Amino acid sequence: MKRTFQLTTLLIVFLIIMYLFPFSLEKPTKETITFFPIDQTVTFTKATTKLHVPPQKQHGSYSLLWAVSSSLDRSVYLRQDISFLFADGRLIGTLSKWKENSQTLLQEQEMKQKDSHFFQSISFHHGEIHHNHTITSSQKMSGDQLYVIDSPYDRFTSFRRAKTSEQKEWQLVLNKATTEFLQYIAKTMLADVSIREQNYYHFYLPELLVYNEQPFPDLSQEKTQEIIGNLWEGLYKNYFLGIKQKDGTLTSPLGSTIPLLLISKDYSHLIVLTKTKNGETVQLVQRISP
Repeated sequence: MKRTFQLTTLLIVFLIIMYLFPFSLEKPTKETITFFPIDQTVTFTKATTKLHVPPQKQHGSYSLLWAVSSSLDRSVYLRQDISFLFADGRLIGTLSKWKENSQTLLQEQEMKQKDSHFFQSISFHHGEIHHNHTITSSQKMSGDQLYVIDSPYDRFTSFRRAKTSEQKEWQLVLNKATTEFLQYIAKTMLADVSIREQNYYHFYLPELLVYNEQPFPDLSQEKTQEIIGNLWEGLYKNYFLGIKQKDGTLTSPLGSTIPLLLISKDYSHLIVLTKTKNGETVQLVQRISP
């Protein structure tokens, strides 16, 4: 009887603990991107971002297929890929996937769209490598762009590079609309934060892709990759996961403008500017170590 009472008491205590702390026995996990020194011995054998639209529309809309995949040359402690998708200068989608002790990641998403758009996507592929007591990382970017023509006056089509005269005309129209929109937004944001534009190299996030293989002006490739890695760490924490507004609240990045990147010509700091869906200018400042 005494033993039965003890077992019953232990069972009750255990149930109370599980009720009060239901996840206390689970391994804590956290989705994050953290830059560590680049490991030159670990390389990405694959890093791709693909946008595709099937040739036929259905019920007045079309499907935009968005796929992001990557593979390292070995399994590492932590793999993570994130991706942004923009339409005509505004963010319309995000992807993120991470896996421990992994080598390959694949993400796919189908998005229903209508009307003509200029789509741009850029992805960051990251691997965190643990070796004895040393932590390093491997990284690479990939991207894609796609023009989709959905107009009652022309045949439904999509292309990356214009070939026909009709495609060239539509490419010109969509590029002009996106460029003028972003230039207007940039002008208002720079005025809001009082930045001297001439002191910075400036470009939009999808344009960062060209620096996969080439350095920033007057900078080494090693330092360029360090700046890019730290930039993506900051973008993930302060843009991808939510934008902190002036009143301290977090808002979704969806609907915000393509981040404008400003890197000071003395490489002391960089600034990320975006305008949220509700029209608030947000400035993220990141110091660059010597």
